[in-house]
Amino acid sequence: MGWVTQTTPDVRSDTIHPADPADAPWWRDAVIYQIYPRSWADSDGDGIGDLPGITARLPYLRDLGVDAVWLSPFYVSPMNDAGYDVADYRDIDPLFGSLADADALIAGAHDLGLKVLVDLVPNHSSSEHEWFKAALASPLGSPERGRYIFREGKGPGGDEPPNNWPSVFGGDGWSRVTEADGSPGQWYLHLFDSTQPDYEWTNPEIGDEFVSILQFWCDRGVDGFRVDVANALVKEDGLPDFDGPLQAFDATDHNPEAALPPAPGDETDADDEQPRAPMWDQEGVHEIYRRWRTVLEEQPSPERILCAEAWVKPGHRLARYVRSDEMHQAFNFDFLDTHWQATSLRAVIEHSYRDNDAVGAPTTWVLSNHDVVRHASRLGLDQSLPRPNGISAERAQPDAELGLRRARAATMLMLALPGSAYVYQGEELGLPESTEMPHEFRQDPTFHRTEGKEIGRDGCRVPMPWVRDAPSLGFGPSDATWLPQPDSYGAYAVDQQAGVEGSTLELYRSLLAARREGRLGLGSAAWHELSGDEVVALVNSAGDGSRRTLALANLGADPVSLPEGAQVTHLSGELTPDGLVPTDVAVWAVL
Repeated sequence: MGWVTQTTPDVRSDTIHPADPADAPWWRDAVIYQIYPRSWADSDGDGIGDLPGITARLPYLRDLGVDAVWLSPFYVSPMNDAGYDVADYRDIDPLFGSLADADALIAGAHDLGLKVLVDLVPNHSSSEHEWFKAALASPLGSPERGRYIFREGKGPGGDEPPNNWPSVFGGDGWSRVTEADGSPGQWYLHLFDSTQPDYEWTNPEIGDEFVSILQFWCDRGVDGFRVDVANALVKEDGLPDFDGPLQAFDATDHNPEAALPPAPGDETDADDEQPRAPMWDQEGVHEIYRRWRTVLEEQPSPERILCAEAWVKPGHRLARYVRSDEMHQAFNFDFLDTHWQATSLRAVIEHSYRDNDAVGAPTTWVLSNHDVVRHASRLGLDQSLPRPNGISAERAQPDAELGLRRARAATMLMLALPGSAYVYQGEELGLPESTEMPHEFRQDPTFHRTEGKEIGRDGCRVPMPWVRDAPSLGFGPSDATWLPQPDSYGAYAVDQQAGVEGSTLELYRSLLAARREGRLGLGSAAWHELSGDEVVALVNSAGDGSRRTLALANLGADPVSLPEGAQVTHLSGELTPDGLVPTDVAVWAVL
């Protein structure tokens, strides 16, 4: 059944989100930790993280205080896009281990009280998938080709792509095949790399196959699925040309005016006037997710969930993915993309609650993941510029001290917001982006397909530092790492921060413990009178009125006074000698 947020009788006019009941399902306030398997922990010394390495490190996550883990793809894959090119959805790539290792990981997590989500990649397969190999070996019009988006080319001899769609990773979105007789043949669509052919979701066989895949992993005990590019599965009929911005992974600059919600009573949204790209956010995707929701609700307890990776604008269109009969969560990328500016942050928070509360869904907050520059570096860049797709040594470098200071404050604000939250591996250490990686080590297809014009995502995927003075900083038993670790990472290692008062790791641990104890994820949210152009100040209250927690982040140039009687419990940085909150510092306080 869908879950509808219930309001409390004493909701005030400044309340922007009502409290959830104390018995709300686990996913409405869960903190979920993303593990990028290649970069978490290497058990065998080959330089690539693996499932046994993850299992061995799970107690660290229990002690951190998260509720669940999400694993990026570990399936059989040629690894042209780091595992997001899946060749077999029902087996583990030998790089990572075996199905037995996956079973041991799931069981080990459950023993520690952690739930497990796995990545699902339904928009495309690998070109090494048996279905695509069969399609290439089969004639035009065959059932095998009907599983993918094959089309005849345009122009003389069909030498031009069927339409003008580009690839998100750069270059054309179509590749031409050579037929069995050696002649130039049809073209197939790949919104991403040429080794990632898009499925034809109008073919019922695709839907049946993914229901079977969901059931396979449910039977193995997983607790949910993060759905890759969930807005892309269905394309507009006829595959028309499109000359607008691609906007699959939008890096739009947020400003206060653009982020503000419409005036009361105004049901329109200016963003709706913009043409929607024919490869994104088509109506047919919702039918797919309704079917998946039914599959999950037919499973035995505990409740399993779906989380959408959907770069969809405006917010009320994203909220359609989390209606009561569709997905449970959708990443709030508007929040991730919002610059360090108080008015913009307040606007996106309020807008997000308005859109998600309208469909009875939690808002799912996120600051970093495997596809974006880490927020400890992103917030140390010029905040007037759009978010970059990677940073190289030749480009403007972030201010590391400023970035970490803001990142700690941003995290405190995020974890005080009611709803669910995702934490990307290493952010609890304050890890910065690897910005000086030599180009010869880069593996992201974006870098190669754009000939280096887009730096890509390798900088946020570097292996974790666990022990400063160990080989590969404790990542594995050898010095090997699939991407090089910056020299600076040693100072961020777990063993350098565990038990150290004021460290970023201990800040995360204390915040997560307090969030869980106070059930902040289920609270109501109301703006405090201190909130304004320079300050984000929000009161998170328990549904029964037993607790009122102030979360305040000062983004202005001048220190800010706390309300009289406020008892500070957590700080992202030091207060001034006279007890004021300085620039780029956040506090939690009991009111």
